[in-house]
Amino acid sequence: MGGCVSTPDEANAVSATDLARHREAEKVMKEAKDHSAREVKVLLLGSGDSGKSTILKQMRIIHQLPWSEREIESYRKLVFENLVRGMKSVLDAMQDMEISLSSTIQESGWPQLLEEAEDVKDGDPFPASYLPVLKSLWTDPVVQLAVSRGNEAALPENLPYFFDSLDRVFEPKYIPSTQDIIMTRARTIGITETTFKIDKLDLLMVDVGGQKSERRKWIHCFQDVTAILFLVSLSGYDQCLVEDKDANQMQDAMTIWDSICHSQWFKRTSMILFLNKFDLFKKRIAHSPIKDFFPDYEGPEGDYGAGKDYFKTRFGRLAAKSSPTPKPGENRREIYIHITTATDTNGLKVVMTAVQDMLLKGNLKHVGLF
Repeated sequence: MGGCVSTPDEANAVSATDLARHREAEKVMKEAKDHSAREVKVLLLGSGDSGKSTILKQMRIIHQLPWSEREIESYRKLVFENLVRGMKSVLDAMQDMEISLSSTIQESGWPQLLEEAEDVKDGDPFPASYLPVLKSLWTDPVVQLAVSRGNEAALPENLPYFFDSLDRVFEPKYIPSTQDIIMTRARTIGITETTFKIDKLDLLMVDVGGQKSERRKWIHCFQDVTAILFLVSLSGYDQCLVEDKDANQMQDAMTIWDSICHSQWFKRTSMILFLNKFDLFKKRIAHSPIKDFFPDYEGPEGDYGAGKDYFKTRFGRLAAKSSPTPKPGENRREIYIHITTATDTNGLKVVMTAVQDMLLKGNLKHVGLF
């Protein structure tokens, strides 16, 4: 019986289909490599209420990425929620502070009205019946006493902003201003990614929840990170955590920072530290001594400059202690520390411009283009 024998040329021949697949695979790999070279991935980390989401809002303003009508409406409804939930948190905290409700509040039924408050529906104005209730509660002396001790219960820091604007936000045709949007607060759950186009590069900012229950999700974002942007609330030096009244916000931030700096994932990753909420820190330090919470502080009390430098030094030492000695030909890990107020667009724009320049130059060096 005869047999078929392939010639060497036939055995080595590549079909047109195989060749097309090979070229397609090469194209995909090249596009992935080009995209990687163009992408700067910044991971936003920090404990809850440090201002991470506010930074993302400000980046949208700085890079002129407007909010959609749907987003603006969601922020409008969030303003009402912040007012109601914020006041409820004050009344709840009064029990732990052993501050009794005034007879006016006890006889009014207002706390129950807050408990029964429903979410505002799309397009509906804030319920007018809540305006006099919220006004009366906010001006009550015992409520103001509790607010002045807000650090004991991690009360929302945006309460004065919105309660001082009650008449404006209860207008039937109210539309939140840019500053209103910046000042709203909502707990970040899960992972939020936002991309900004800068000089032909993609700046990908990844925001993850800062509460303890959310931190287990952080590791899912650790790959291919160009830089860590870590936020600390300076005004948290005398505050407890929302989720743990026995824990100090600043101590918690130092623990996380130390852990991130020591992480094997980030041995060569640039670290950017924002000591945030400097405006609130300057006000708080006037009546709340740092030494009451950090006994090793030796600067003058009430001096926000000395206080700021103290915390800058503490975080700087933790970073320096964890930075590995570079091998021959390697650069030492860069640590950048900035004092910020995330709600101040103009001030933050200057800082973010410097940060972006650093990130883009670092990325160009990484791909051999700088």
